[in-house]
Amino acid sequence: MTESLAEIRAVGFDLDGTLIDTLPDLGTALNGMLARLHHAQLSEEMIRTLVGDGAESLVERALAAGRRPHAPEPSVREALTLFKGMYARRLFSRSRIYPEVIPTLRTLADAGLSLCCITNKDETLAQPLMREAALEGYFEFTIGTRTREDRKPGPAMLLRACGRLGIEPPQMLYVGDSTVDLQAARAAGCRAVAVSYGYDGRIRSGGGAPEALLAGFDEVARLAGLLQPGRTSRS
Repeated sequence: MTESLAEIRAVGFDLDGTLIDTLPDLGTALNGMLARLHHAQLSEEMIRTLVGDGAESLVERALAAGRRPHAPEPSVREALTLFKGMYARRLFSRSRIYPEVIPTLRTLADAGLSLCCITNKDETLAQPLMREAALEGYFEFTIGTRTREDRKPGPAMLLRACGRLGIEPPQMLYVGDSTVDLQAARAAGCRAVAVSYGYDGRIRSGGGAPEALLAGFDEVARLAGLLQPGRTSRS
């Protein structure tokens, strides 16, 4: 990153595929829903490609991918209710926090930065997940979707986060794993970097044009020296 990051006062993070590998528990709930509705089961690789735009989009895509010929077509609302109920019971059973997340969050907090989580996950699922994963205490707050209009790539949630923190959008660095995350950050006027280990394969092939592509979460800590108030980037 060649521009100064001295003005950064906060770091926002995506959740699924950035802070936590949620795919195992998402997959269990999604396949449980599909089985109940007499749809075909989906592989983890397939489910990986469906994640990122919120629960409603995930369910819609899973229903389309798993539909058997001549099977009755359930309503998305029915399927969504079923999925949310199954997922809420096992939010953090097989999911795991990515390596280096906790020490990196401590480093950023020690640098005087405010931290928040901004995710397309339904807020009624995101906040309990952060509590169950024991990550809640590292963040000022977690913002998730309440309506379809909230969802990234729209800027609404990032702008709401900036307002709650009392900062201007250029004073937030957003860290995500998808082109949707990067689009949302740019739409809001925030700075944006991406981790390469997440769910959106387009990032690894150059999609989204992040300001920096990070191979591991600990590389955010490497940036922490640039993010301290009053410091100037040398990169």
